Amino acid sequence: MAQPAEKAYYRFVVLFFNCLLTFGSYFCFDIPSVLQDQFQGNLTCPNVTLINGTVDCVEGLGMTPQQYNLLYAIYAWTNAVVVIMAGFLIDKLGNRFGVFLFSFLCVLGSSLFALGSHFKGTPYLLPLMLTGRLLFGSGNGSLTIVQNRITAFWFKGKELALAFGLTLAFSRLGSVLNFFLTERFEVKYGMQLTLLGGALLCVLGFVSAIIVSVLDKVGMKQLGLDGAIQEESRKVRIQDVRLLSLRYWLLVLTIMFFYNSIFPFIADASKFIKDKYGDYTQKEAAYIAGAVYDSSLVLSATVGILIDYVGLRGVFALACAILTLPVFGLLAFTFVPPLVATIWLGVTYSFAAASMWPSIPLVVPQATLGTAMGLATSIQMVGIGVSNLVVGHILGTTSGETKIPLWRWQRMMIFMLANTISCIVTAVFLNVVDHRQGGTLNKTTKRSEQSQRGTEREFLLSREEEKEQDENRDDAAGSINS
Repeated sequence: MAQPAEKAYYRFVVLFFNCLLTFGSYFCFDIPSVLQDQFQGNLTCPNVTLINGTVDCVEGLGMTPQQYNLLYAIYAWTNAVVVIMAGFLIDKLGNRFGVFLFSFLCVLGSSLFALGSHFKGTPYLLPLMLTGRLLFGSGNGSLTIVQNRITAFWFKGKELALAFGLTLAFSRLGSVLNFFLTERFEVKYGMQLTLLGGALLCVLGFVSAIIVSVLDKVGMKQLGLDGAIQEESRKVRIQDVRLLSLRYWLLVLTIMFFYNSIFPFIADASKFIKDKYGDYTQKEAAYIAGAVYDSSLVLSATVGILIDYVGLRGVFALACAILTLPVFGLLAFTFVPPLVATIWLGVTYSFAAASMWPSIPLVVPQATLGTAMGLATSIQMVGIGVSNLVVGHILGTTSGETKIPLWRWQRMMIFMLANTISCIVTAVFLNVVDHRQGGTLNKTTKRSEQSQRGTEREFLLSREEEKEQDENRDDAAGSINS
């Protein structure tokens, strides 16, 4: 009689709770973007109303654009440092260790970030909020690695991109709800309670971590794989990074450059829309900026099914970069409605996420997947962190500035264009190298599975050769000593 873990419904129950791991943390990640005016607003506002009925002042935390963008940069830098070791530790100690630790760090970091907002106008505000983002970044990036590792274990072949697409959809649901609800909540209850609400959603991720850990443990025992995976995990060494292929590194650079043009833009998108177009309220600007995530939420699962059916992951990655290129040009030099640009960006982002990240398990062995995901996330976050700093420098250093000049926004969009062009270049090299090495990324699903098994065999053979060399060196040393 088949065990429950062998049936399809069990995998999708695991997937459901696995998706909830990052729902709350993705909600929290972009709260500063929705409340950008409040973060950068003046500490106090005079009670003066202009003739047109608007107040020429936004009361807030008094951060400069550089300090505001530092909230995103420190998140990215922390990810860059932590996820490398986190991926290796997950490979060594298992998924259950990872989900508990990293979901708890998300709760702790988001809570400290909310606490920092109570110290408005004091020297403690920025250090507390940066420390909160640092802890939050330590947890969220690493939690995504565990989430991807669990997904890659329970779903293979034709279901892989669909499963990745569903996890992305749930994560983006958190982002979408943030853009729709946070500003309303802040108007009614204030910033402090709004940030606390985000922290409570991270608690949902911690509860989901407990459930998915139990399901993962029970399922692996029923399949008789728990002991085998633990044994293979003990063999993982940091030196195995040397066995990662050129395709992997080109794939990582492609991901980094693509995300360099997406996340820094979203972080400042609502203020850009207000400053350039002028006719939008903060709420409307937040909704338009959030359309990137709306599109991703709607399309992720469908796009995952399409890519599972068609394959051609390398081609899709290149096409996404090429089709993203016009977006920033239109935003910089035309007055095309911003909603058109953000929906367009959301579509290309959906295809990129569904084609790039699920490609990593196809070019690395399962035993080192956590380490590979950690390195990929680290390099991605280094790029995003540097990009946020560059954007902060471009936009200026004046606290409470009512309107950033258009020429500064144009320079920011040109910087986004440069990242997109770099993504196109690395994607071209990725497809060339992949074609020369068997075309794993652009094959059909069935052939991709065969290539992945070949990658596993290559890894194991390399490990056996190293083991034999070590034994020969030990024998030689023993002979010399004798």
